[in-house]
Amino acid sequence: MDIPKFDETFLPILEILKTDKILKTRDLIDEVKTRFYSELTEDQLKQKTKSGDLLIDNRIAWGKSYLKKGGYVFFPERGYVQITEKGKSHSASLTVRDLENESSLFNFYKQEAPKSLSNAIPEANLSSPQDLIDEGVKRIDDDVKIELLTKLKGTNPYFFEKVVLRLLKKMGYGEYIETAKSGDGGIDGIINEDQLGLDKIYIQAKRFNDGKVRETNIRNFIGAMSGDTNKGVFVTTSEFDSKALEKARSATTKLFVLMEKSWLI
Repeated sequence: MDIPKFDETFLPILEILKTDKILKTRDLIDEVKTRFYSELTEDQLKQKTKSGDLLIDNRIAWGKSYLKKGGYVFFPERGYVQITEKGKSHSASLTVRDLENESSLFNFYKQEAPKSLSNAIPEANLSSPQDLIDEGVKRIDDDVKIELLTKLKGTNPYFFEKVVLRLLKKMGYGEYIETAKSGDGGIDGIINEDQLGLDKIYIQAKRFNDGKVRETNIRNFIGAMSGDTNKGVFVTTSEFDSKALEKARSATTKLFVLMEKSWLI
């Protein structure tokens, strides 16, 4: 089962409310999830919006808001919801497109949609306002990632090594030591997880524009760590070929490889 679109929650909401009972919004959301979306996985139920709300709760809440604007439910008091006579006589199917010609819903778009979305009402029929916000944030994030990766690929390889070390420090992994730029044995930096330097993480940073990281690169990196630490992080602006990934996964050391798309172990 997929997480429902906000308009797919219309009928479940009306079904819960059809007995004329007045429910708290929180109770309504919980009942809708229990009766109609119990087959969602734990990961789906924990999925969140960009603002930190549970996605399924957010979709049901927007469904309730649209039903209210369409005259199918009303709020007898703050935090409570009840069905209307119109809601009781709804058809067997009900979507936002079914409500397009209702003035109350049109006014909802006019009053609550941001000005920047004033020409995007048809798209709003398919996505809740929160979905549109999340999609906009995702597009911005993706654009920034692409721009940053492009700039890193055009920098000096030693600068990329410095960026990786400073990033890991900012992420809270500890102070770092840069190795010599030649004869480093495949080690570009060392992160000291404790102040005495007893627990170390070895870092290798490869700034590639075209080629992939090969199995030999991983093997040399593992060899350079032997006898001193069992933790390493290998970062690249490119990708790892299949043999390199296989070597990393089979290593007895705790080796993380980070490429332009995702973390792999």
